[in-house]
Amino acid sequence: MITGEIKNKIDQIWDTFFVAGITNPITVLEQMTYIFFMKMLDDKQLQEEENARDWGAEVHNPTFPAGQLWVNPEAVSEEEKAGVPYENLRWHVFKNFGSDNMFKIVRQSVFEFIKHIGTGEESAYSRYMKSAIFLIPNARTLSKVVDGVDALDMNNRDAMGDVYEYILGKMAASGTNGQFRTPRHIIRMIVEMMEPTPQDYICDPAMGSAGFLVEAVKYIKENYGTAMYAAEEVHHMKTSMINGYDTDQTMLRIGAMNLLLHDITAPELAWRDSLSEQNEDQNCYSLIMANPPFAGSLDKGNVNKKILAYANTSKTELLFLAQFVRSLEIGGRCASIVPDGVLFGTSKAHVAIRKEIVDNQQLRAVISMPSGVFKPYAGVSTAVLIFTKTNSGGTDKVWFYDMKADGFSLDDKRSVVSENDIPDIVSRFHNLKAEETRTRKEQSFFVDVKDIRQNDYDLSINKYKEIERQKIEYEPTNVILARIKKSEDDFIKGYNELCNMLEEKA
Repeated sequence: MITGEIKNKIDQIWDTFFVAGITNPITVLEQMTYIFFMKMLDDKQLQEEENARDWGAEVHNPTFPAGQLWVNPEAVSEEEKAGVPYENLRWHVFKNFGSDNMFKIVRQSVFEFIKHIGTGEESAYSRYMKSAIFLIPNARTLSKVVDGVDALDMNNRDAMGDVYEYILGKMAASGTNGQFRTPRHIIRMIVEMMEPTPQDYICDPAMGSAGFLVEAVKYIKENYGTAMYAAEEVHHMKTSMINGYDTDQTMLRIGAMNLLLHDITAPELAWRDSLSEQNEDQNCYSLIMANPPFAGSLDKGNVNKKILAYANTSKTELLFLAQFVRSLEIGGRCASIVPDGVLFGTSKAHVAIRKEIVDNQQLRAVISMPSGVFKPYAGVSTAVLIFTKTNSGGTDKVWFYDMKADGFSLDDKRSVVSENDIPDIVSRFHNLKAEETRTRKEQSFFVDVKDIRQNDYDLSINKYKEIERQKIEYEPTNVILARIKKSEDDFIKGYNELCNMLEEKA
């Protein structure tokens, strides 16, 4: 958790952008990301230089080679072609140049430098910098932002991860671009249910700001650490373990920085439409966690034919489920947020994808969530589908849970409340043996796969939940009528008495 002091510093930086006329929250986050990266590069080399001095060695392959000039590969003017000392590109140097000189070198050289870093661990982030634009408008604004960021400890990756997530929260709370962010507590619930391991190959094919991937990394750090692993295993965790795709370059930049701040230096991120022919992923991931786009339709001509083989549709929520099945390895697990319509839709494609997951894979759980979970951005009811890829069936019975509260009010304000089913959901999911004795009158229960097939693979919890009705015995009609007549007589009597009193006074 970040402290109130750090929150205040972030709020002040945020306000500086707004005062300067940069009011789009995602643009603010982008520009802050660039400034963070400039400082992180220098902090990283400062640490390497300190270690080298302690061991009497030299820094191997430094980001800023001493005594050398950096020349912009896209240089046009003679001044640019002459180059600039690498030393001047370093945070601890240019921050002392004075506001005007600092603005000039950051805009013309430092920003261009981070756009062109092509090798090393930083490439996961810099790969998506080609279309980036420096939008800080003047020296005064940059000076205030640099002062604010300079006060943050960028070497503490866990703390900076919390800072970045706080900024993402501000982006969502500002009322625009909130669609990019699944509530963190819902992400955490899903991650805790799926229990990622350091050996997993984890993917989010619609990663946005990389919330699921970051939370998976945090879970692994909390439960496994890294001290006991060999170098190649640590390398896997920092590189090939994490995979994510998005069609928005901006979100790839933000997601890459989010992961970098959690010490994932070279994840496998790509600018890719996960539903198109360009996505060749098949049988390659052991864990998928995602909140793919819903309520969208695509031109089926642009959709991968191997995905359409599972569900011949243009609806993105069904196509993504099909892609999840396709890209998981045998034994791989998936937890996906889906709109309720996926659970009970009657079209051929709806039934086909449910039938695929129930009959050919192993559907494990359906967690129904209340409609307020994604407010104020959307009021749609959603659920979490959890299944394992087997390609040979295995669905015996499916666990259903009716989530009624998630720790926040279900209106647009989303205020903190005491009612919260999430700890109960996670606990029960990891002890399903104890659920076998529960009846369908309770909040969670099992449903036999035979019942699901008989109901055309309907997965809505209300289809199977039993509501206990109590018989109410009413009084005989003549007794009720007599009581009504007595009440009427009493009223008329009182009315007549009041009229007589008023006449006497008159």
